[in-house]
Amino acid sequence: MARNLDLTALRAFVAVVDAGGVTRAAGLLNLTQSAVSMQIKRLEEGLGVELFLRAARRLSVTAEGEQLLGYARRMLELNDAALERMGLAAFEGEIRLGVPHDIVYPAIPAVLKRLAGQFPRLRVNLASSFTMLLRDGFARGDFDIILTTEDRPGPEGEVLSRQNLVWIGAQDGAAATRRPLRLAFKDTCIFRPLAQGALDRAGLPWETALEGDSEQAAEAMVAADLAISARIEGRCPPGTAEVTGQGLPDLGSLSICLYAAPTARGEAIETMLSELRLAYGGTARAEAA
Repeated sequence: MARNLDLTALRAFVAVVDAGGVTRAAGLLNLTQSAVSMQIKRLEEGLGVELFLRAARRLSVTAEGEQLLGYARRMLELNDAALERMGLAAFEGEIRLGVPHDIVYPAIPAVLKRLAGQFPRLRVNLASSFTMLLRDGFARGDFDIILTTEDRPGPEGEVLSRQNLVWIGAQDGAAATRRPLRLAFKDTCIFRPLAQGALDRAGLPWETALEGDSEQAAEAMVAADLAISARIEGRCPPGTAEVTGQGLPDLGSLSICLYAAPTARGEAIETMLSELRLAYGGTARAEAA
């Protein structure tokens, strides 16, 4: 009797290899760790070989696992291609996207609208948070794709562009002229240490006007002319404006970076990645030209 390999188990095997571990693979596959481990165990028992060296400090693939990996990738590609060709896949499923709140507008709504028109049965779950939290979630496998604003990307990141960081205050406000300067940043905001460091180097006194994790509260403090903050140039919240002059130090620039999980594949994923590169990568393309 012919024996058949379980494609679900093969997909779990490839995900564990690409993700570098069961924990992250489970997140990327939307499964529990025990479910992924069970699929790997079932695959090993069916083949009568060990696919991973479990005694090693870092997860590594055995020689038999290396042999299977190439076949597994080809089988999954053929499976997915056949479903797409027959119209059975229709790009169903889910893409989990994470974007820092301050760069969601104006690009993301347009990107998601175009994607929905091309792949109407695809679900996109959008999370808006701060770069540090998005990076943590990406490492756990909580996201398929994230954008970040950071000075230098991690090894999995792709720099799309460099953007200036600017001071913001209330429209026609005076908070930037007061000393000590009052700063409104959420505790986990990546712009906070950059702004504080720039003021320290310039010898300008400052104090914190906000504590906690409410971005809405920070924006309200700025709009009420009770504090200043920092944002990517051209992305001021309602009721605020870029503050120029006033003796404030230059804040430099940050990279907008793109991260895609190793298991994120397929036409819908590639389309979203292309859309994000187009929407956020203008500066990067200009520098490369």
